[in-house]
Amino acid sequence: MRQLVTKIPTKHRILIAATSVFLSVILLLPSEQASASKGSKNDSLEIGKRYSVNTQQNDDEGMLDQELAIAELPALPEEDVSLTWSVLQVQKGDVLSALFKKANVSQQVMLDVLALGSHVKTLTKLFPGDQLEFGLNANGEFQELRYSLNHLTTLRVSRDSEDNFVAEELKKEVELRSQFANAEIRSNFWSAGIEAGLTESQIMSLAGIFGWDIDFGLDIRAGDSFSVLYETQYVDGEFISNGNIVAAQFQNQGHLYQAVRHSDGNYYKPDGASMRQAFLRAPVSFQYVSSNFNPRRLHPVLKTVRAHNGVDYVAPVGTPIMAAGDGRVIASAYSNLNGNYVFVQHANNIVTKYLHLSKRLVAKGDKVRQSQAIGRLGSTGRVTGAHLHYEFVVDGVHRNPRTIKLPQATPLQGKEKDLFSAQAQQAIAQLQTNERVLLAKTAPNDALAAP
Repeated sequence: MRQLVTKIPTKHRILIAATSVFLSVILLLPSEQASASKGSKNDSLEIGKRYSVNTQQNDDEGMLDQELAIAELPALPEEDVSLTWSVLQVQKGDVLSALFKKANVSQQVMLDVLALGSHVKTLTKLFPGDQLEFGLNANGEFQELRYSLNHLTTLRVSRDSEDNFVAEELKKEVELRSQFANAEIRSNFWSAGIEAGLTESQIMSLAGIFGWDIDFGLDIRAGDSFSVLYETQYVDGEFISNGNIVAAQFQNQGHLYQAVRHSDGNYYKPDGASMRQAFLRAPVSFQYVSSNFNPRRLHPVLKTVRAHNGVDYVAPVGTPIMAAGDGRVIASAYSNLNGNYVFVQHANNIVTKYLHLSKRLVAKGDKVRQSQAIGRLGSTGRVTGAHLHYEFVVDGVHRNPRTIKLPQATPLQGKEKDLFSAQAQQAIAQLQTNERVLLAKTAPNDALAAP
């Protein structure tokens, strides 16, 4: 081997030796990545990411387990991408001080945060499953805390430019989508609403919208139908909840009622007339009604023909009874015939009467507002069972509260009416388009099902 080397010319041997030395020096130098990571406290952490930290103590090392997993959380504000985030989930028995300690944040910082007052009071009432997110800078100093209050709102505590703590609420952007529901009533309104996919709250809202025109305890018939266009709320593509009813129409005994929501939160007819009227058609939430308005009815106890100048509503004892309209209480007392009763005087010489209450919630002389609870349904007085007996008297004459024409609230006027009417026509058109599409989809199936 040595003989082979000695045969190489001297210049070539010098060149080979120099090249070997240069390559050796290059190979011995540390890489840029190794230099940057050397001495790093969290070698496995990726800057700007959020991580879920196992909060159990490591008995061997006396420190937090650093096995971390990326959590699916909202993106941080741009100025906070340099923070290292840990997410601590509240366990049963955890207290706030213990959580701050697990996050390597001092108790003094915790006291400074709590000193911010009512904005952070919720941090003292944590429940198992809640999560606290702590953001620390490269020096391990606390910079930010986040706590989700609900799907839409997050409490954020952070340091400002003067190194003081500031509390604020961060709101997520809500995406509104339209949803359509339609049903024909076969047995009762409630069941039809559930079958259409409406929630209990939406069913009650729908009854409230049309409650001035339709007595949902008496007027609903098999074959009636309704259609509803309502909002659904999404955040980051995930369904959160149902929103407001945008437009609705109700077919009741051959009559079509339509309502559209205005920007003031109230509902109006497409021509701008208010859905709200001076009186509710029924002073109790819709339930089974045992007796209709019948001046020649046979009294169930006396067994004689005696005028039954009102409407009976059967519902559970204790059901709230509402004032049908604004007015003043002119009687709140008890008698053997009426039991506990309340009479309310309204404008235009109208009196409404509420009989057989289990409890009276107002006294003579009190002012009441429409829908205010004035008593509880019961079975006091001369009755065969628990129910509300309701009477509507105009100028001393009993009138049928289901059919009497009632004055409406002030309608929209001028430019506001014109603008609303244009929007209402679009909403109703969309509602009816959805109805036609649904009818087209179901018609072939109905034809096949026919005998």
